[in-house]
Amino acid sequence: MQRMFVLAFSIAAAAAGGAMAQPLYPDKPIHLLVGFPPGSQADTVARLFGQKLAEAVGRPVVIDTASGAAGSIAADRLAKAAPDGYTLGIATTTTHVTAPIFNRGRLHGNVDVARAQDRIAIADYERTIQGAFQEVSNGLAGRRYLAEQVDAQERGTEAQRQIAALAHTRYLEGVVSYIEVLDAERNLFAAEQALLQLRRVQADNLVALYVALGGGLSDAR
Repeated sequence: MQRMFVLAFSIAAAAAGGAMAQPLYPDKPIHLLVGFPPGSQADTVARLFGQKLAEAVGRPVVIDTASGAAGSIAADRLAKAAPDGYTLGIATTTTHVTAPIFNRGRLHGNVDVARAQDRIAIADYERTIQGAFQEVSNGLAGRRYLAEQVDAQERGTEAQRQIAALAHTRYLEGVVSYIEVLDAERNLFAAEQALLQLRRVQADNLVALYVALGGGLSDAR
């Protein structure tokens, strides 16, 4: 009986430990589940323990009898109860031995569910990794291609700038009309616009590559 009382006290203390740390605990009666019939040794221990617990916390302790299946019914109710410290339980070594036997089907079902969830998580992880690799690959390829495009457009813009300057000089010398100057400046403006667009795309590509490699934007503090 002493061993059963020690076990009962350990289980109750573990269940109520977190809730007792709260300032208002307990503010209502505590239920003590007993998985054995009234008058049994476990029932006697439960009532003695309940009396001491009620004196210690200053709240009633209600003895709930849920006998059957060597205490597994009470253990199941205790497992499903809210973890608020208001539902405690009395258990013996028999309960822990027989509970897996009575719950064999459910335990196997839980194992199957856990394995399925693992497979789903692995598939999601692999898909995420593959997507990340693809994003990085696309970003690197785009960076190289855009660098070549920007370099070519810069050379073209510089050449157009020289053409515009030459047209202006020829106009001042009276060789050509001002229409040729306007055409050259219009072509220079179009080249500069194209260069700006390429540089913007290049910047967007750099940001996307940074994010694909695991970077992120932090809030300014």
